[in-house]
Amino acid sequence: MEYRSLGRTDLRVSSICLGTMTWGQQNTEAEGHEQMDYAFEQGVNFLDTAELYSIPPKPETQGSTERIIGNWMKARGNRDKVILASKVCGRNGFTWFRDGATPTLSRAHIRDAIEKSLKRLQTDYIDLYQLHSPDRHVPLWGSNPTIYRHPEPAADEVPFEETLGALQELVQEGKVRHVGLSNETAWGTTRFVAAAEAGKGPRVVSIQNAYNLLNRTFEVNLAEVAMREQVGLLVYSPLAQGYLTGKYQNGARPAGARSTLFKRGDRYETPGAHEAIDAYLAVAREFGMDPATLAVAFATTRCFVTSNIIGATTMDQLKVDIAAADVAISPELEAKIDAVHQWRGNPCP
Repeated sequence: MEYRSLGRTDLRVSSICLGTMTWGQQNTEAEGHEQMDYAFEQGVNFLDTAELYSIPPKPETQGSTERIIGNWMKARGNRDKVILASKVCGRNGFTWFRDGATPTLSRAHIRDAIEKSLKRLQTDYIDLYQLHSPDRHVPLWGSNPTIYRHPEPAADEVPFEETLGALQELVQEGKVRHVGLSNETAWGTTRFVAAAEAGKGPRVVSIQNAYNLLNRTFEVNLAEVAMREQVGLLVYSPLAQGYLTGKYQNGARPAGARSTLFKRGDRYETPGAHEAIDAYLAVAREFGMDPATLAVAFATTRCFVTSNIIGATTMDQLKVDIAAADVAISPELEAKIDAVHQWRGNPCP
């Protein structure tokens, strides 16, 4: 397992991060513990969760994933060996997080979120605390970034400086070690960096965005920001919610799979997606690779990636994904991947 620097910090995180959002709905607590045991035996030292999880968001299961992780760390007595990342909700319509109020990234809401997360996680601190999505209205989760429509700002949009100031308080109190972003744009990321450099709060060390063979839009502007500002990408959805394994091709809906259970696969069922997936499956066959191995290895080996967040609902899936950490992408394979990308583009932004 390779270890990489988290931003400009002294933390070294595994190139594979264990994603946890299925624990509490698709996976039981015992299955979550089994996954963490195996991942840490393989050299993974990095867990990612959120107050939002498990997925899909429901008031009755909200916070279940953090509770499962907290119970595991307490039972194993290994908090000092875990680099733990969680997230505070950005602005969304799920009012159960804030006792009936719309969540924002205001000081009061961030304070409310961290105290609840720490309690569920049974810890005094979180190593990386991320803003799950921006406070401002931005196109997210399947919106085509090549078609720009400027959303009207909310009347109570929280300034970057207020959010950073609230995070600074948590750092000073020792409840948070470092802070990061998620589902952010290039403009938003550079604004946070600039505000920190102006003394308004802690410097962000990472950005967690979707990135996979069907969605390489991060490369257009954010990759340069990640490299020059040392705000590395924490990849989520490297398998495009499982679509890059080919299991959903031709309308298939395997029992127990996420899109079968929850019908939340619209992002990866756009025009051109099926054809692009077929093309990548053909590349995997040509090089004698499992399609999941190809997809995970591709994301992990990008120069702007700090860690690749993999999620699995079965141990077999988990073993394949973690093993991909040791797979290199040869120049010949890179050329084949880029040829498909040139032809098919980003059908699932």
